Amino acid sequence: MADKYDVIVIGSGPGGYVAAIRCAQLGLKTACVEKRETLGGTCLNIGCIPSKALLASSEKFEDASEHFDHIGIDVKPKLNLKKMMAFKDEVVEANTKGIEFLFKKNKIDHLKGHGEIVEAGKVKVGKDTYEADNIIIATGSDVASLPNIEIDEKKIVSSTGALELTSVPKSMIVIGGGVIGLEMGTVWRRLGAEVTVIEYLDQILPGMDEEVRKEANKIFKKQGITFKTGAKVTSAKSGAKGVDLTLEPAKGGDEEKLSAEIVLMAVGRKPYTDKLGLDAVGVEMDERGRIHVDETFETSVEGIFAIGDVIAGPMLAHKAEEEGVVLAEMLAGQSGHIDYNCIPGVVYTWPEVANVGKTEAQLKEEGVKYNAGKFPFMANGRARAMGATEGFVKILADAKTDRILGAHIIGPSAGDLIQEVVSVMEFEGTAEDIARTVHAHPTLTEVVKEAALAVHKRPLHI
Repeated sequence: MADKYDVIVIGSGPGGYVAAIRCAQLGLKTACVEKRETLGGTCLNIGCIPSKALLASSEKFEDASEHFDHIGIDVKPKLNLKKMMAFKDEVVEANTKGIEFLFKKNKIDHLKGHGEIVEAGKVKVGKDTYEADNIIIATGSDVASLPNIEIDEKKIVSSTGALELTSVPKSMIVIGGGVIGLEMGTVWRRLGAEVTVIEYLDQILPGMDEEVRKEANKIFKKQGITFKTGAKVTSAKSGAKGVDLTLEPAKGGDEEKLSAEIVLMAVGRKPYTDKLGLDAVGVEMDERGRIHVDETFETSVEGIFAIGDVIAGPMLAHKAEEEGVVLAEMLAGQSGHIDYNCIPGVVYTWPEVANVGKTEAQLKEEGVKYNAGKFPFMANGRARAMGATEGFVKILADAKTDRILGAHIIGPSAGDLIQEVVSVMEFEGTAEDIARTVHAHPTLTEVVKEAALAVHKRPLHI
């Protein structure tokens, strides 16, 4: 039997490593188990971070190729994909080494290997078994696929494989019109691939504001992406030249054949709970493979907790991080709280898409009376100066109290702009609070202010 800990965290993704750091800060003897060679989980190694590096690089390439001429810069860029990928790898390495440094700084033991809970209070890693008063499961999620379609990471790739392509495919079919599919699809479209996105529902970006979804569809079509919505893929077969797909209308109809050099499977993710010993120790899960937890994140087994993608809620890194902090503080005898209605979501395409709180459809379904204020980037001086005028900000506020119930943005820097609304919502603020706050000029933040003014039908610049 090896060392005894106050807390053992299984998984070093954003939820796991943040939980471990906060536990250590609070004086708890902490270890973190990770089966990868590097810390950071899916997000830092093969998800959020490398994809953002390629998104940023491909945006710059497209700007130089197509948009610089308009502002008086004459260049003819040449793509060096090998160097672009090397930059992506440098970014990943810097981030994962940063987590190593933080573990050393906070005296967190890094236990390398696959973690398995052998009984309450005991975790086996390799040949060693470690004891802990509390075990936190933070193993994240894995790629989901469709029945009878095998991801080989060569011709039919997941987001992981899409981050490692060694050449730009002539054509790419993306199965799934959600966040991952659109982000990776736009990367390879900018670099030269002909991209087609197939979405089972009648519109892309499921769950988001209807106006935002329609605007995104229009903008991405203009950028060169082909969409086939209301369609389901029934088969995908790899061959020497690429992949042959069969699809049919989601509501029934005639089959259609499509082919592409590469197919990206982006139909979502599933909780990663394999080989953790959960069944043996009696941890209850739901029909979707998510772990049941109570309001303190404790599972059906005393002393075993779970956070992040393995429990209910949006599969977002920042959601997992916040749960890790709150759980650590509760384990140290403090209290914590998360308002799940105030968790923003961001799609890092160009333009970006961001949202927080309720959509109009949800408010109507709940019978909530609200006022909506909308303002376009086209009417903003800074957006015009940047040549980034597509999109809008929409704010939804309670008709009686004016309290902000939701916000939806498609446009430049949407992921940053949404944070002002998130902060106001956390303090139960109103549209009037934003409208009465001085915003620097000329900035994109003025679009948020104008949308807040528009809630009460008094925008100034339109």
